[in-house]
Amino acid sequence: MELTNVTAIEEFILLGFEIGEQKRFLLLIFFTILYMLTLLENTTIITLVFLDAHLAQQPMYILLGNFSWLEMCYMSATVPRMLFDLASSGGSISFSDCFLQFYIFFSLGATECFFLSAMAFDRYVAICHSLHYPQIMSPKACSLLVSACWLLGFLWYPIPVVLIFNLSFCGPNIINHFLCDPGPILSLACPPLGNVPLLCQIFMDTLVLGNVFLVVLSYSGVVFTLVRGSYQGSRWKAFSTISFHLVVVTLFYGSVAGMYLAPSGESQAEITKVVTLFYTAITPFLNPIIYCLRNDQVKKALTRFLRKQVRLPRRKNCHVSQDSVLS
Repeated sequence: MELTNVTAIEEFILLGFEIGEQKRFLLLIFFTILYMLTLLENTTIITLVFLDAHLAQQPMYILLGNFSWLEMCYMSATVPRMLFDLASSGGSISFSDCFLQFYIFFSLGATECFFLSAMAFDRYVAICHSLHYPQIMSPKACSLLVSACWLLGFLWYPIPVVLIFNLSFCGPNIINHFLCDPGPILSLACPPLGNVPLLCQIFMDTLVLGNVFLVVLSYSGVVFTLVRGSYQGSRWKAFSTISFHLVVVTLFYGSVAGMYLAPSGESQAEITKVVTLFYTAITPFLNPIIYCLRNDQVKKALTRFLRKQVRLPRRKNCHVSQDSVLS
């Protein structure tokens, strides 16, 4: 489908947060620190997963490493732009850049939905079909699963983006948000909108409800298996693992549900900003902590990595000192 939009608007104005200069500065400092910490957390997880021999061979941690990279991209799609607008007086964004952000942000969000389902499926196979887990989640199958999550995520939203792009925009160009969200963009489009809002809603509902169904189905099977007396393994450890997974799932889909349940009217825009801010900035910061807080294998991998980094310089210094003595 070709992009052939002809519109009188060349740029949008992101209204952002209507607050005073002092609060704006505090938000800038807070989210800058939060963004840097999030990058550090997720970079640490990616480094451990792909450098530690024990983690690199396990599908759960391969998925976790990809999920951490996804979280970094997801946060970077919106937060740097938000920080720039907080630091400057203007919030203008070109028409094409706005739709590019719209596509990237929602594609990454769709990818996260698929990854949460993939991670739920991984836990289901590991607990409910533990004897066949190495065959089902083989390295090839894991690679295909990871590739499918990324591919489906970025193929899910081109049609809604193109449909909205081809609408006419001839009126006000102020978006009451800190990012290019389809809801505020659609409110600026000139009528008639046709079936575009309905089609966009169908794409969103199918994505969210379909993945929620898969997640609920997977974890229901896990819980049913764990409560059965025939389960072989550490029941408490398995419950602890999936409980942290469920916290991450609840944070993400709870935020999405908040978008649906937001009351209509003038307060909806402010609630939408808060909810969007939560799942674009707060949850990417919390997820690494939640996944790794009580994960013994990640802790051991981090300990091995730190010991290796500390040990290598000492050996180098010792070698240099011996050479200097011999010379």
